[in-house]
Amino acid sequence: MPELVGAIDQGTTSTRFMVFDPAGREVVRHQVEHRQLLPRPGWVEHDPEELWSATSAVVTEGMRSAGLKASDLAAVGLANQRETTVVWDRRSGQPLANAIVWQDTRTADLAARLEEEAGGLFRERSGLMPSTYFSGPKLRWLLDHVEGARAGAERGEVLFGTVDSWLVWKLTGGRHHVIDVTNASRTMLMDLEGLEWDEELCALLGIPRATLPEIRPSSDSSGDVVTAGGPFGEGLPVAAALGDQHAAMVGQACFSVGEAKSTYGTGTFLLCNTGEQIVRSGSGLLSTVCYQLAGEAPRYALEGSVAVSGSAVQWLRDQLGVIADAAGVEELARTVPDAAGLYFVPAFSGLFAPYWRSDARGAIVGMSRYHGAAHLARATLEAICYQTCDLVEAMAADGAGVKVLKVDGGVTENELCMQLQADVLGLTVVRPKVAETTALGAAYAAGLAVGLWDGTDTLAQNWVEDRRWAPSWDEARRTEGLAGWHKAVERTLSWVEPDADVP
Repeated sequence: MPELVGAIDQGTTSTRFMVFDPAGREVVRHQVEHRQLLPRPGWVEHDPEELWSATSAVVTEGMRSAGLKASDLAAVGLANQRETTVVWDRRSGQPLANAIVWQDTRTADLAARLEEEAGGLFRERSGLMPSTYFSGPKLRWLLDHVEGARAGAERGEVLFGTVDSWLVWKLTGGRHHVIDVTNASRTMLMDLEGLEWDEELCALLGIPRATLPEIRPSSDSSGDVVTAGGPFGEGLPVAAALGDQHAAMVGQACFSVGEAKSTYGTGTFLLCNTGEQIVRSGSGLLSTVCYQLAGEAPRYALEGSVAVSGSAVQWLRDQLGVIADAAGVEELARTVPDAAGLYFVPAFSGLFAPYWRSDARGAIVGMSRYHGAAHLARATLEAICYQTCDLVEAMAADGAGVKVLKVDGGVTENELCMQLQADVLGLTVVRPKVAETTALGAAYAAGLAVGLWDGTDTLAQNWVEDRRWAPSWDEARRTEGLAGWHKAVERTLSWVEPDADVP
């Protein structure tokens, strides 16, 4: 058997392809960004065909640059942006509309109605509360507003999927309409205990069962086979798919109860492994499937999700022109000793955990004539850290105390941000050698499925620490900073009124 495994990591702003060896070391990487389509305030879309083109391009170029053939890989795994929703025609394979991205808030009124009518039932069955974040309301919107979509869905001619479903459909030449259990757990439609589509939840959302994909384990030993039309050519098993944050849990080797990681990408996502037990949050967190290996019981997690973290840095770059590139935010922020009382709450898509306020919008508060671009840059990094602190405190309230925080994702390259994270939390922060643990986790899950690794204990032995940060703030400074942050958050609430003109 070949000893290399490929991984496609289709994220919110870019798509990358990576190859790993049996020790979890990177062999090759290729990455491209894709467009963010913003047709109206609060609306965020992607072109599904562009996501597929990007996937094909990164695989083709990555394999070419390393001189690899499909026969050099044992399998390929897939990680994806999770709640982003795609609908396409079964016969033509063409999308009916742009994908609605997880950050999109157009379904705020629907989510509010669902909360009023059946919020408790959604929490109990799916582990989620009604929110614009999840796939179910986005699918309902598409079925209601795209001509012919609902009638086609009822006949099983229009198919729904998260991005893993869409890419597996394309990779396999339309042979497989599937979704992995972690992505299914983000739809508001799946019974978290039974791991099946829940008829009552589907009915409440008005979703025809015929449009939904087959739910499969995250690491699937049956393996789909990539068709000749895909960038790999014929014969390579697509042996795993996971939502990106669940893949990062596998890549960080968080296989034991109580182990936690925080991934900093477009948003921030903190997950804590709760084993085979579903922990119901009383503090604004989500109960979700962590991962499921073929033939095994699912492992669950508590999750806290933040909509905007790394994308706030992109906003400084793209919308304000404050920095030339993402790396420049650290250099600029280091020119001042602190944010001098300035707070930036990047609630561009409302606030996710633990607040769940779709009516919030971004705010910069505490400004005076004294403040400049450097203070805003530092406040942006602090916002990433304060939002994570909100999640850690909510987990502690739910009985899942975090003692050491494993971190990963592109933002962890910013060493000032990671030091601030340790300071704000009052905890040690640890980064692994392989920071791109999302792709690594997809590769691990695929390798497990085909027997390249014999179990999770072997994967845990591959985990190697790269750098750690210890807190330097005293408790008084932490308390003062958090108090200011919470005052700033209050200023963002109740900003958006229901829009009767939104279709």
